[in-house]
Amino acid sequence: MESGPPGGSGPAEPGPRLRGWRGADAAASASSLSRFGAEAGCRAPAVAAVLPAGGSGERMGVPTPKQFCPILERPLISYTLQALERVSWIKDIVVAVTRENMETMKGIIQRYQHKRISLVEAGVTRHRSIFNGLKVLAEDQPSRRLSKPEVVIIHDAVRPFVEEDVLLKVVTAAQEHGASGAIRPLVSTVISPSADSCLDHSLERARHRASEMPQAFLFDVIYEAYQQCSDYDLEFGTECLHLALKYSHIKAKLVEGSPDLWKVTYKRDLYAAESIIKERISQQVCIIMDTKEDEEHVGRYLEEMLKTELNHVKVISGQDLQQIILEQCYSFVCVNVMTSDFEETQRLLNMLEESNLSILYPVVVISVHFLDYESVPFGQKMEKVMQVREFAKEAKKRNILLSGLLIYFPQEEQKLRESLRQGATIIAALIKERNSGLIGQLLVA
Repeated sequence: MESGPPGGSGPAEPGPRLRGWRGADAAASASSLSRFGAEAGCRAPAVAAVLPAGGSGERMGVPTPKQFCPILERPLISYTLQALERVSWIKDIVVAVTRENMETMKGIIQRYQHKRISLVEAGVTRHRSIFNGLKVLAEDQPSRRLSKPEVVIIHDAVRPFVEEDVLLKVVTAAQEHGASGAIRPLVSTVISPSADSCLDHSLERARHRASEMPQAFLFDVIYEAYQQCSDYDLEFGTECLHLALKYSHIKAKLVEGSPDLWKVTYKRDLYAAESIIKERISQQVCIIMDTKEDEEHVGRYLEEMLKTELNHVKVISGQDLQQIILEQCYSFVCVNVMTSDFEETQRLLNMLEESNLSILYPVVVISVHFLDYESVPFGQKMEKVMQVREFAKEAKKRNILLSGLLIYFPQEEQKLRESLRQGATIIAALIKERNSGLIGQLLVA
């Protein structure tokens, strides 16, 4: 077993959610399990998690194991680790990876500043990988960083959207019943074919459920089950709840899971996961202007049109940038009304770099400039605005996607409104798509 490299102080909020688990949020996360324990008349259990991540991803049809496939240039498994890390009452996370991928996994832990992660070598099957993870937790020696938990969560490395509420449900159910697992309604009817490939019988879909992850167990229950497990089960089995029933005689409590528990299995699932992540990190847009908030000017009209264009997105004005960055907004529109320089944009880029916000997700920054060709010579204005390309090259190294938008001004009211409307449409598309191909481009409305 190897511990992951120490991380830095970057954000560790749940995969696609926006709020960070700091301050009151962190306290709420820490107290949720304790609160249940108090209500049940017992103390909160010590909890650890095991993630088998030794699969080859054959069904995906790509050379890279699916847990390491990139989504927005970041490995899939990193999103899953992030979802578990933000749950403060999960003390340890053990990841089982193959020997050839051990260094890759260490690099992921270090680059994305993951915490509380320990690595163990995976087995040749899923059950053997889980067993290896449990063995590490069972050793419980004073000299070791890991300690034996009372409850262990088993989760898939390729289910990145798990939320704390379902983790809490399976843990508390396991504490009471010994074992618990998330389930979902069947989407398709399950049939059993005969030896000659004819229909033998079908199952009544309403009476059956799909077993999902996460699952949770009293540690002694599942560890003893694995210790007694036959080689056949270790080699061909896939269901941990079945092992608890077969070898420990524990009937698991089944907990209804959310639709977000789906597993990335095929190549098309990567695109679906990317779409979900893009949507969720685009739910808040911060607009920064180089004028006073109560001043009437063309930038305010652009802001109103952007609110209309992004009608399901929270659009906020950036008065306290530090607080907005702390709350993890990943989309910024920097409106330069008073000057053609990049002072406001550069100030924002510096703050984003210092915050490490872009470690986990790409941050979109759109620098908007109004071309007042009556007061400033066209060539002089364009020369300054074209600097966006140089800024964008440096920003991309920090996972910040910078683009420029140029709006002609002044012009007669009808044309101006049309330009602003086009500008708002372009900004909305840049935020939603987070298209790295448009980095450094100067778009004109």
